[in-house]
Amino acid sequence: MPAHTFCIAPMMDWTDRHERYFLRLLSRHALLYTEMITSAALTRGDASRLLAHDPVEYPLAVQLGGSDPEELAAAAKLAERAGYGEVNLNIGCPSDRVQSGRFGACLMAEPALVADCVAAIAREVEVPVTVKCRIGIDEMDSDESLANFISQVAGAGCRTFIIHARIAVLAGLSPRENREIPPLNYPRVMDMKARFPELEIVINGGITSLEQARGLLDMLDGVMVGREAYQNPFLLSEVDEKLFGAPPDSRSRLDYLQAYLPYVQEELARGTPLQHMSEHVLGLFKGMSGGRNFRLHISEHAHRKQAGLDVLLDAMAHVS
Repeated sequence: MPAHTFCIAPMMDWTDRHERYFLRLLSRHALLYTEMITSAALTRGDASRLLAHDPVEYPLAVQLGGSDPEELAAAAKLAERAGYGEVNLNIGCPSDRVQSGRFGACLMAEPALVADCVAAIAREVEVPVTVKCRIGIDEMDSDESLANFISQVAGAGCRTFIIHARIAVLAGLSPRENREIPPLNYPRVMDMKARFPELEIVINGGITSLEQARGLLDMLDGVMVGREAYQNPFLLSEVDEKLFGAPPDSRSRLDYLQAYLPYVQEELARGTPLQHMSEHVLGLFKGMSGGRNFRLHISEHAHRKQAGLDVLLDAMAHVS
């Protein structure tokens, strides 16, 4: 079973295969997740393209979105065959588009259906089935509501719950606002661990440092970091040492970027636009001398049609 001690959140338009390859250079042990993929897209579309990844990304989990138990089970089977070590069900996304498809956070109001989905997936795959949810939605904002949801879904076979410690406001707030405006409620997540000690409870939301993560790990089974890992990826360079007991890693930011360049070169040769890969390193030199010019150079040049490796090499001159 993948270790959930430290995880990188699934983030739409961010945690694609290029991002995951780059983050794996910084940490061998952090558990990585795909962007959310809908079960319909996998079962009716180009599954091989949607599930494409490099084995170097392992440990790696797939996140699925959907509400049809049999369709989700079929999609999960495809993901397992592709090599993913965990199937995570998205019960946390609050966007209108996701709600219109009847999946994401709105399903917290239907724990019996979520339980059916988990049970159907578990019958088809041997890898763990996990759920990522909120602490509540709209008026369903209580410890009891969350405990009822977890109890029903755990009864279907889910042993790991990744809980974003904010409610989702399904009408009136955008997805971005739902990541920032509803207040964090860590005590509710900790209460779920106290109520369900046999379950693995992982917390998500507002985690911006490894010191904060270590403090939360004293009370919970794992932490999941989202935007901070994307905007400040160098954070991951100390994860293996500080959270997994690995020897210190003395490589610099430039060393990690240098290690990424052969991958970028190979992808460019396959026709992948530079921007798809360079956007993931923009925050690598956050707070460092020359970091702003590094970002500006990439932002100004990487989107150009013939942009090549020289864009990154020139950007590196600003921080050398």
